[in-house]
Amino acid sequence: MRKTFKTLLLALPLVMAALSASAADSPVGRWKTIDDKTGQVKSIVEITQATNGTLSGKVVEVLKSDKGPNPVCDDCSGANKGKPVKGMTILWNLKPDGDHKWAGGTVLDPANGKTYKSKVELHQGGKKLDMSGCVAFICRAQTWVRE
Repeated sequence: MRKTFKTLLLALPLVMAALSASAADSPVGRWKTIDDKTGQVKSIVEITQATNGTLSGKVVEVLKSDKGPNPVCDDCSGANKGKPVKGMTILWNLKPDGDHKWAGGTVLDPANGKTYKSKVELHQGGKKLDMSGCVAFICRAQTWVRE
């Protein structure tokens, strides 16, 4: 029993290093979304990976909104119309697209209810995520910071 505990203690730093390295290579985790116009933190989005390898992101906290502390997506269509932004999936179907890049997904802007083609790219050892949404040749980009 004592030897097993000692082995676990010795292995713990290796496990932690492996987990840290994998986080640096993937956008999976919690991100502070930074408004591209004001520079303020607006929300916390949690990105997860499905079994098929695609990424999706859900708003887990709304920190700043022009629509009050519990905004709803008034301008959304379909199933999201009038739904709370907190808990809403706003990023889906991103697929790996090279080193530290994912593309081919869709992002929803709950402020205006519009969807855009999306792509993300990790920078600074996995601490920053460049997220962009495009319609035709018009793109909007934000830098998200790992929480």
